[in-house]
Formats: sequence, C-alpha cells, structure tokens
Amino acid sequence: MLRDAVRALAEAKIAPYAAAVDEEARFPREALDALVAGDLHAVHVPEEFGGAGADALATVIVIEEVARVCASSSLIPAVNKLGSLPVILSGSEALKKKYMTPLAKGDAMFSYCLSEPDAGSDAAGMKTRAVRDGDHYVLNGVKRWITNAGESEYYTVMAVTDPTKRSKGISAFVVEKSDEGVSFGAPEKKLGIKGSPTREVYLDNVRIPADRMIGEEGTGFATAMKTLDHTRITIAAQALGIAQGALDYAKGYVQERKQFGKPIADFQGIQFMLADMAMKIEAARQLTYAAAAKSERGDSDLTFQGAAAKCFASDVAMEVTTDAVQLLGGYGYTRDYPVERMMRDAKITQIYEGTNQVQRIVMARNLP
Repeated sequence: MLRDAVRALAEAKIAPYAAAVDEEARFPREALDALVAGDLHAVHVPEEFGGAGADALATVIVIEEVARVCASSSLIPAVNKLGSLPVILSGSEALKKKYMTPLAKGDAMFSYCLSEPDAGSDAAGMKTRAVRDGDHYVLNGVKRWITNAGESEYYTVMAVTDPTKRSKGISAFVVEKSDEGVSFGAPEKKLGIKGSPTREVYLDNVRIPADRMIGEEGTGFATAMKTLDHTRITIAAQALGIAQGALDYAKGYVQERKQFGKPIADFQGIQFMLADMAMKIEAARQLTYAAAAKSERGDSDLTFQGAAAKCFASDVAMEVTTDAVQLLGGYGYTRDYPVERMMRDAKITQIYEGTNQVQRIVMARNLP
C-alpha cells in the first residue's frame, strides 16, 4: 500500500517536473509541496513529535519510489533523515522536541554538515572549530558539499571542540539558517542531481546556546559515523530507484522500437541485457531491504550491511543506467529521453556518504 501510494504521488506530482528541474537546475518545489502534503517528506520522524514514525524499510521504499522518477526530489526525504538522525540518536529530549516537531510538520528541512574542503573521506581531519564561551559556543569554519544548503532551516554541524583528541575531540551541534554569521556559497554546477542545491556553508563567529550541542562534548564524530551506518541505506534506496526507473523506461522503449522488421525486444542480445539489468536490480533490492531491517533492529553487523548495500546498489545503478542509454541508442544520448539524466544522477550515489572505495574499507574492517 505504501509503495502504491508513493508511486501514484511520484508519477502524478513529481515526474512531470523532473526534466525541467534538471534542465533549470532548480530546487524541486513541486516535489517538496507534494511530499509535505502526503506526509512523505520526513517519514522517519517518531510519532511522539508529530511524525509518521515510519521504520527504516518504509523510509527506503519512499526514497526508492521518488528516485524512480526524480533523483533530486528523493534527496528531500533522504537528507531530512541524514540531517536529523544525529539528534534522534544522541540529542536531549528537549532538542528532539524543538527540532523534530517542525521537521515533521514540513515547516523546515534538515541538512548534514560533515565534509570540508580538506576533510572528505578523512572526515576526522576537519578544521571547523567550536569554542566554549560561557553558556554558548562560537563556531567558525567552512563546510563543503552540503546537500540542500540554503533550502534547509536546520543543520547538524560537526566541529572540533578539542584539537588534541582528533576524532574524539569532535562535537555535534544544531545550527539554524537564521543564526547570525551563517551564510552560503553559490550552488555547485554538477553533473547530476541538479535539482538538489549543493553549497558551501560558512560559519563566521556563529554564537549558539550550549544546549544545542547534540549529545556530550567529544561524541560528535561517533554520532556522525553511527548516523551514516543507518543513512547509507537510504543512498542504496536512491540508487535502486534510479536503476528501476531506467530499466522501466528502457523496457517500454525496446518493445516499441522496430528494426529489421520487428521490435528490438525480440533480439536475444537485447533480452540478455534486460535480464542482467533486472537480476542486478533485484539483488540490490534484497540487500538494501535486508540492511534496512538490520538498521531498524540495530543489529551488530549493520556497519557492514549498510556499506555493502550502498556500495552494491550504487554500482548497479551506474551499470544499469549506462545500459539503458545503450538500449535507446542515439536517443538515449539526448535530453529528450530521461535515461541520460538517470545515468548522470546515478554517478553521485557511488561518491556521497562515503565513496565506494571507502565502503570497501568499511566492509573489510567489519567482515561478518
């Protein structure tokens, strides 16, 4: 029922704008409005804060179905979970109530600020500082590659509180867009997901109350990594949706396109490509859903499974979308058809929330 409802909404309210959102590189306002109206913009927020209280698998299905028609739009529910999960996992009850309630209502979005110009895969090498000043902290630094920056009201920001302790000297804070000293760089000009703004976030003497720290001082990096164990599965879901959308389109196309007097779907070479695409997507789906179940239960092997799902599904998405372009031939290479957009969108799923090279390091360190 959930899948049917999300698919119907995505087809009716999101798909019609997907090409224009990509072409104009603009935020998918129509998608946000439709998702908020359907209470699908942040389904993971617990019921006690006015949220839908969806489990990890339901959240995955929402993201998958939105990504099937528009990857940029799928980053609304995905990044709302990424940005707010540190508060859910480690924040005080007061902090949860303050920030989850408006998120659940659709009055605000949440972004996640971990990466910096010189701290990508080595996130512990960050330079953003948070210095205690009475009952406040003062933050200074630059965060890079921040999804939905400028659109989101709230930002989970990782900053160094004790430079002598490396990862154990990093703390997490909630910063608001309206805080004095917060500003944003120009949107990055990207290969794909053009409808989701990616910007730098500048923190210039941003003074925030000490009670906006998420968890204890020095626990921010641990919270950040724990968050990614759960949210990498949402990237797997996004990759899965992109791949499924590409297969669905290609499948329809090859049945209509005629060459040598018959539909190209009748040729074994085409059939084998479609069979491989469908097989790999199904393998990715099973791995992703199993990882989502582990996320919900908090299983001990979640770190491995989350990394495996993200790595496998994103590699599959890149392969399937490239094959979809091939199946459409010259048409696949034009912007008149959606598969070239899907191919461009798929690429980022191999990079963000930890590159697939980093996922393999994570898996190797956490072999079951």
